[in-house]
Amino acid sequence: MARKCAVLCAFFLLLAAPANSLAEHEVFYRYTVLGYVKDGHGKQRTGVDVELVREKTGFSYLGETDASGFYVIVARLGDESAGERLRLRSGGQSITITTRFDPADHLRERGTRVDFLGSRGVETAADFAPTLQRFLAQ
Repeated sequence: MARKCAVLCAFFLLLAAPANSLAEHEVFYRYTVLGYVKDGHGKQRTGVDVELVREKTGFSYLGETDASGFYVIVARLGDESAGERLRLRSGGQSITITTRFDPADHLRERGTRVDFLGSRGVETAADFAPTLQRFLAQ
């Protein structure tokens, strides 16, 4: 019983260690998916749930649109996740995307932009960086 308690304590101490918590704030441990959810007429949809699912593990990350229909989801993905497939869902819509980034680049933000427009999801990776910059500047 004492050994089991010691193992559990060590596990929780490991989880609470500063090195682990700081690592998640590094560029090479995150992949950001952001975009807008709009109806078929281009009107923003507020309060809509958005879910990002790692196909490899089934783990999901949740987000919700704000008043402008904008959402941001930050997934914990490392260098080894380059080329991984992710499924993004909103309402009854779904789109599969592939993570594209240089695993050796630990300076540039990793991610993509996916907009849900009416009944379809549209990925525009080239719009990721400027959209992220606008969001962070707010």
